[in-house]
Amino acid sequence: MIPHAWERSYPEGVDWRAPLPVSTLTAELDTAIDRFGAVPFLEIAGFSIDYQRFGALVERVARGLRGLGVKPGVHVALHLPNIPHYPLAFYATLRAGGVVTNLSPLDAERELAHKIATAEVSVVISFADFIGKLPTPGPGLRIVSCTPADLMPTPSPSLPDSLADPVPFGCLLAPSAEPAEPWPVPRPHDLALLQFTGGTTGLPKAAMLTHANLTAAVSIYDVWFNQPNVAIVDGDERVIMALPLFHIYALGTIMLRAVRHGHTLILKPRWDTDDILTTIERSKPATFSGVPTMYRAMASSPQAPSTDLSSLRYCASGGAPLPAELKEEWRRLTGLEILEGWGMTETAPAGTANPPASGRIASAGLPLPGIVLEIRDLDDPHKRMPPGERGEICITGPNIFAGYYKQPEATAESFVDGLFRTGDIGYFDEGGFLYIVDRKKDMILSGGFNVYPRNIEEAIYEHPDVEEVIVIGIPDTYRGESAKAFITLRPATAPFTLEELREFLNDKLARYELPAALEFRNVLPKTAVGKLWKKPLVDEERAKAASKG
Repeated sequence: MIPHAWERSYPEGVDWRAPLPVSTLTAELDTAIDRFGAVPFLEIAGFSIDYQRFGALVERVARGLRGLGVKPGVHVALHLPNIPHYPLAFYATLRAGGVVTNLSPLDAERELAHKIATAEVSVVISFADFIGKLPTPGPGLRIVSCTPADLMPTPSPSLPDSLADPVPFGCLLAPSAEPAEPWPVPRPHDLALLQFTGGTTGLPKAAMLTHANLTAAVSIYDVWFNQPNVAIVDGDERVIMALPLFHIYALGTIMLRAVRHGHTLILKPRWDTDDILTTIERSKPATFSGVPTMYRAMASSPQAPSTDLSSLRYCASGGAPLPAELKEEWRRLTGLEILEGWGMTETAPAGTANPPASGRIASAGLPLPGIVLEIRDLDDPHKRMPPGERGEICITGPNIFAGYYKQPEATAESFVDGLFRTGDIGYFDEGGFLYIVDRKKDMILSGGFNVYPRNIEEAIYEHPDVEEVIVIGIPDTYRGESAKAFITLRPATAPFTLEELREFLNDKLARYELPAALEFRNVLPKTAVGKLWKKPLVDEERAKAASKG
């Protein structure tokens, strides 16, 4: 069989055609409990839970969820930061037969309401401080409230009498007097996760990821990491969990792999640069995964030069393009190259990765084992483009999602010849390395988060003084990109400040969606048919950035 071009560039020990076993996430947890029972799984602020104890707590939380009606086909949303409640609720939901839906604590009220309705969520498990953003609970929506004290040895609280009152998480942990009933046994191709992503409309869609998709992604990473200097040791690795677990990057590349291999996750509920550096020095992890803003913060910290980072053997970056100067700054600091990869919610998130010492600048890397990437013509998606020619990146593999939940038309439009159409524009070089040059969608990647200009524009249009608005992404040395709004005002109205606009949008958008720049214009560019036209503004901003560089 003729190899793909990228196979010839694979590092020693990695076979693109290696078997990729699939399973279920509950079966993976059962195996981990048996293999790594006494190994710490979760650590946070001096508190530790080993795999055996974690498994017992999952059983108790699953029985509590069953008491709230969770069973096969019921959707449970997690609205949590990086605290032990997240892994517990994740696996307990699956144990009870339910489907997990991730919600971001950064989402605004209307976004949460849309996602809860779209995913047909019946139960939301939320941190107590976040509950005010959620829809009003009632017969169709139960809310479970979490606090840091829930895992302390205190008497179990009672279930509230009213459906409108949040259920304390401690109620789910209460030992059950009921006889243990067998748990549902999922199949690999059953739905496990509804993970929200976006589209050209800016309205989030729920990508359906099965147990097979998610465990295949773990297997893909296992084959890829069969390399000298980056191979992991089962039951003997400590991993800093700084990326948010509600994001597919952290969930797929860190937590699910940790369970399969008996890693210890050091949970970080929020980013604190000096604390992260101190944790690396004390805990001595072999790997670190983050987004460019995290590496930027660490490299820029006055504490960094005096911090012992020598335990690190592998540093990975995803979620946004990695600036070349940041890559070099990190290399000078640690002697390590930050290795970029690319993936999407719909790919769970395996896509591409750079091997160590690839020597490629600005490349997203090679297609990972078992994954096929093709560059398709922008005008004729059935036509493959040769190396060096740009087109839409299309992908297939065992990790590719099953479609968008209850959106058959959007699902059909997203596939061509069995490949998922990513909306990203790129090309292959002769060695099979992928380069991403643009996006068909107007999405902005800000600090690892997807920001959709249309969503921001619609919120700005609610301002009574706004006549027209265009939002584009502009270079941001810290976040990679941020949103800039170009606005024309209605007659007889006065300009407002960026701070005033952000205050107006505060309850309509997540913090990372708020514009970082504002410019008023007398007119905005339009096409020949009168549509607002972003390209001239994008070109202007790129020219400004180039002149400064």
